[in-house]
Amino acid sequence: MSPRAGLSRDRIVQAAAELADEIGFDNVTLSAIARRFGVRDPSLYAHVRNLHDLRKQVGLLAGAEMNDRIGLAVAGRSGKDALIAFADAYRAYALEHPGRYAATQIHMDPAEVADEPAMLRGIELTVSMLRGYDLADSDLTDAGRMLRSTFHGFATLEAAGGFAHSRPTDASWRHILDALHLTLSQWPSTSAEKDPR
Repeated sequence: MSPRAGLSRDRIVQAAAELADEIGFDNVTLSAIARRFGVRDPSLYAHVRNLHDLRKQVGLLAGAEMNDRIGLAVAGRSGKDALIAFADAYRAYALEHPGRYAATQIHMDPAEVADEPAMLRGIELTVSMLRGYDLADSDLTDAGRMLRSTFHGFATLEAAGGFAHSRPTDASWRHILDALHLTLSQWPSTSAEKDPR
């Protein structure tokens, strides 16, 4: 069977995800994927529209993988236990799969991905974990943004070797999670803000 006969959208996206971890997400091209399958670039267009489409699909694949890991970690947990499990799973995925993780950070047109299961599950996992802190609906977005900014910033800096201080990164991570738990436990509710009029 020729390599072309084995091509499918799923196989191409999986190969792109693997390549992203090997050489960096920004270095993934259609030509590089075609070479991996031993075909010419045009053979890929029956399965992916263009490089943007391929990168979006890698981001959705990686998001689904990451959500699966987080979902398993937080199952049956609440409050601080859920926060720690969520954060540890997030960090581990980002460090183990740097190219795939980078794909989860690209901008995607909300109209194109609004109904994608990976996007919906990511939101559901975050909201479910934050519900353990009794946050008002109006506070969930801000709290979610704080967590994402912290987890992303830490994992990205750690992966890049940005923490050269003698204090172990794991010790800092645990202390940061303690601080996040305290912050979430004492969250200043926007629902209590006074009407400026």
